[in-house]
Amino acid sequence: MDNAFNWLDTLVVVVYFLGITGYGLWLTRRVKTSDGYFRGERKFNKWIMIAQGFGAGTHSENFVAQTGASFQMGFASIWYQWKNMVITPFYWLIAPWYRRSERTTVGEIVEDRYGRNMGIFYTVFAILFFIFAQGAMLKGAGKVISVATNDMISTDGVVYAMTAAFILYSFFGGLVSSAYATFIQGFMIIILSLMLIPLGLGRVGGMEGMHHLLPANFFELFSPELGIGWFTIAMLALNGVIGITAQPHMVSMCATGRTERDGRLGQTYGSFVKRTVTIGWAFTGLIVAALVLQNGKNLSDPEMAFGYATRELLFPGLTGLMVASILAANMSSASNFMVNSGALFTRNIYKVLLKRDASDKELLWVGRVSSLGLTLLGVLFALYVKSVLHAFLFVETIAAFMGIMIFGGVVWKRANRYGALAGVLTAYVLYYMLNYLQTGAFEIVYKWKPAPFGWAMLAGFTVMIVVSLLTRPEKKEKIDRFFGNMLRLSDEDRIRNGQKPLAAPLGHDLLLLDLPSWFTRERWKGFPKRYKEDLLGFLYAWLFVGGLILLAWGIIKM
Repeated sequence: MDNAFNWLDTLVVVVYFLGITGYGLWLTRRVKTSDGYFRGERKFNKWIMIAQGFGAGTHSENFVAQTGASFQMGFASIWYQWKNMVITPFYWLIAPWYRRSERTTVGEIVEDRYGRNMGIFYTVFAILFFIFAQGAMLKGAGKVISVATNDMISTDGVVYAMTAAFILYSFFGGLVSSAYATFIQGFMIIILSLMLIPLGLGRVGGMEGMHHLLPANFFELFSPELGIGWFTIAMLALNGVIGITAQPHMVSMCATGRTERDGRLGQTYGSFVKRTVTIGWAFTGLIVAALVLQNGKNLSDPEMAFGYATRELLFPGLTGLMVASILAANMSSASNFMVNSGALFTRNIYKVLLKRDASDKELLWVGRVSSLGLTLLGVLFALYVKSVLHAFLFVETIAAFMGIMIFGGVVWKRANRYGALAGVLTAYVLYYMLNYLQTGAFEIVYKWKPAPFGWAMLAGFTVMIVVSLLTRPEKKEKIDRFFGNMLRLSDEDRIRNGQKPLAAPLGHDLLLLDLPSWFTRERWKGFPKRYKEDLLGFLYAWLFVGGLILLAWGIIKM
């Protein structure tokens, strides 16, 4: 088989670039206002929301890192990506927070809850989050494509071309172009996740050949001896459920649908699509491990595994389709992140600190220009990243520490700005201190370990609670206004005379809202009718979790 990246592959990639960029630019005609640019005027249907939940949450570093991890450690390493599997049902409960806030950015939600200075503090974190996340994505794409094409396309060339394409349509089309382009690109990501499996199995002699070539523990769903036991999975799950609340693109993911249910479906089942294709990534890693042994080869970097499989297994034209799919995985996420970073700068820095009376047209252009500049900083971070897996977990972990403030502020009314700030800073400082004591070196991106993370989270929440109780509470009118929004349904077809209806009589009250109030009799009135939407959606999501775990177990035991 000719493994060179030939003219047919190049043609496929060029057609993809021109097609998706042209489609994104065609959609820009719909964007007339800043709200249309940042939130798509909250008019996306459930299918666009699911595609957005899948596409924006799926990046090249995901499958590069997962394939490399299972290549090196076996199938049980799937839990580095599946860390959010057991907490995905909680997305159904969390998603309405962002729509009911009636805000454009998470930074504005933080300002409503804790005050302007805390909103700015969060915004600085959120901008850094996007820079780091985009850097990790770009690095992942560069690694796999350079290997897949026998270095015909350099890592830097991949980064520049991909960045230019998604910047072009996102700059003008905002979330509208991003969301609809993501819908198309989502199908390409699914193709990417499955394409290598049948060809790889044929090359290594099927499941029988793989079992002959690889150690038995490579086919385990849980593997404590590889450091992937129950404690690690629990800490990864904690990382996921707290961290997701603070990720700065959550408003676009949960609050831009036509209804609250569209947002719930998008965030929850878009994530389940990702959990499903992750099985394909992990299984591909096993195939590559067997293929490398069969060929008597050695990969100096496990994260070259996906690119190696692409180069070894695919025919001309299919290699180009794979490269285009990898680009799709990155561009769908990077586009969403670009729009959200512009929204954060515009709504939480420019409008708050620089020009409060800015016109809508001015805000639209500030959003476009700032999103462009912040995206270019992500390119610089890509040059720093060495391990894609470590960078991925680093981005998720810094969000988890910030999530102490977001999650704590919704589930506990008494949380205040002093406790929130103290809790977040304690978690960051302790995490870096423990890692420094273990390694003897200071780094921005440490290899993720469950113990330092667990201690940092425990200390952060403890400090938040203690400091909040020892300092004065937030003003009552502000707290009442914030939680009052959370008690009302935000679907526009339910609004009468400008008033949003109470959610409880309609079965849409929120289970996770102010947990201490569950110790009062009032909170239990009308249960389960008042929580019908939460309870049924939560139950169905758990059934989906069980089905996916059973599917993965069945595949590796064949």
